[in-house]
Amino acid sequence: QVQLQESGGGSVQAGGSLRLSCASSISILSAACMSWFRQAPGNAREGVASIYRRGTATSYVDSVRGRFTISQDSAENTVYLQMNSLRPEDTAMYYCAITTACTPGLILPDEYKYWGQGTQVTVSS
Repeated sequence: QVQLQESGGGSVQAGGSLRLSCASSISILSAACMSWFRQAPGNAREGVASIYRRGTATSYVDSVRGRFTISQDSAENTVYLQMNSLRPEDTAMYYCAITTACTPGLILPDEYKYWGQGTQVTVSS
């Protein structure tokens, strides 16, 4: 059973930064993609950032490109999401997910089988 554990969420003011971590119970080198998603109340789950095939490529949703950076540490089996210049609209529960098959360039929730429990990010204006 694959387990993913997120950490690093919290409350910050607009313009601040947070770094989310996602620790995997399996080697992330076996994954096709690891991604971060977010879901605000009343909204659908949205793909935020994805790292593909051992870090060979990354993808971002337009609203975070240039502000967020996804990275991985394969020795620690951990994926990170560095979030800078945070905005109130970034407020959501953030989830990491892993899959062995994904579509390059897209971040599609239906492609992911294993999910973490989520970590809350709240950005105040």
